[in-house]
Amino acid sequence: MKAIMVMFDSLNRRMLQPYGGDWAQTPNFQRLSQRAATFDNAFIGSMPCMPARRELHTGRYNFLHRSWGPLEPFDDSMPQLLDENGVHSHIVTDHQHYWEDGGATYHSRYTTHEFVRGQEGDAWIGDVAAGVVTDAPNPHFRTRFQDQVNRRFLTEESLMPQARTFRQGIDFMRRNRAADNWYLQIETFDPHEPFFTQPGWKELYPHEYAGEPMDWPPYAPVSEPPALVEHYRAQYAALLSMCDHYLGTVLDTMDELDLWQDTMLIVNTDHGFLLGEHDWWAKMRMPWYNELANIPLFIWDPRAAVAGEHRSSLVQTIDLPATLLDYFGIAPTTDMQGQPLGQTIADDSPVREVALYGVHGGHVNITDGSHVYMRAPEDADNQPLFNYTLMTTHMRHPFPPSELRGMSLAEPFHFTKDCQTLKIPSGSQRFWGDELHTTLYDLAADPGQLQPLQDATVEARMTEALVAAMRASDAPAEQYERLGL
Repeated sequence: MKAIMVMFDSLNRRMLQPYGGDWAQTPNFQRLSQRAATFDNAFIGSMPCMPARRELHTGRYNFLHRSWGPLEPFDDSMPQLLDENGVHSHIVTDHQHYWEDGGATYHSRYTTHEFVRGQEGDAWIGDVAAGVVTDAPNPHFRTRFQDQVNRRFLTEESLMPQARTFRQGIDFMRRNRAADNWYLQIETFDPHEPFFTQPGWKELYPHEYAGEPMDWPPYAPVSEPPALVEHYRAQYAALLSMCDHYLGTVLDTMDELDLWQDTMLIVNTDHGFLLGEHDWWAKMRMPWYNELANIPLFIWDPRAAVAGEHRSSLVQTIDLPATLLDYFGIAPTTDMQGQPLGQTIADDSPVREVALYGVHGGHVNITDGSHVYMRAPEDADNQPLFNYTLMTTHMRHPFPPSELRGMSLAEPFHFTKDCQTLKIPSGSQRFWGDELHTTLYDLAADPGQLQPLQDATVEARMTEALVAAMRASDAPAEQYERLGL
């Protein structure tokens, strides 16, 4: 048995043809949907990038206990469990967060790994004359400066990180075609911003725009003129079509090597991306609307051989580790909250009644597939809030001493294997650009989440489900206080 995961970052479900998209050109996603089960109610769990990947390893929610960070010493890791049970796990990725402080423990859980450099502001090419170090002390400005340096060395498509990532992934497939018991994760940072592509992809989306080329929208409300809004969307669509092309190279290789007979294929993403919906760009600074939270997911399981069918059952990222372990005959650990999806793929059998999701310090959200309930903090400073961790790093740097001075030891959670963790105050969390409000949506009547629902009975039911899901996750006590529960 073999398994392949093709993982994209910031993949917008509603622009894909299998989900009704009628503008962006994604023929290989359409082709995939004819070879696999397409999930209509797949949802995120913990956001953003590395919290989602912690779920991909551990099969449990991250966001109630800590923000962005590495795997913890007590975490179960799906690729490591595969390796320990005789299944070779391999990742090839251009996702640069894997080699920053906050992601540095993930890749080493695989049996083998390959990195491809150059995405976004990856600290890759050193060019002192460009002034990246001296002129851009702010990390966000440094990232943009570094991106411009990197692009000078990505002058043709064969040199682009995504192209190289898929090429190396397909090399693994060819090299190991006759071997058994392996798992391959081909993971690209695209179509995450910046929406950098070569000219041929851009030409697929002609539009009227006379300004400077722009491919990196801000994490902010939409304030740009309509022509620039259209330009950003066209840039994203161009990169999406590039992603579609390289997905097609995997499908072609599956066909050529006849891997469909004994190889599971999962195609997924960590979250979506707002392209002006709800008058916002990107993610994080707004509620987790369904454009972000309801993600594309495709699974081919040779045991069931279900192709060309949709599945309506509610599933989440935390289900993927259990699904892969189960596929190789390995029992998920008792700390995994996710469920194997083999039977769901076969006949749409449900594995959960509700899906919990969010970002550390933001809304805590829950959906039953019919309604979405977003519970906001009551306090203007979003307190109390703590990080529970033994790995004191943020995205690109360790927790500073000023943050650590207030730390204490917390009692073990039920998933920390009798280990105490550090309990570190998070301070005021005012990253969001608008006030967070508790909001309820009826997805049947209002699929665009444009009109909040006022219904005390439904809200009481969703609140009860939210509390139950938080208890099942052993949420810290202060999370209930923060949310007025």
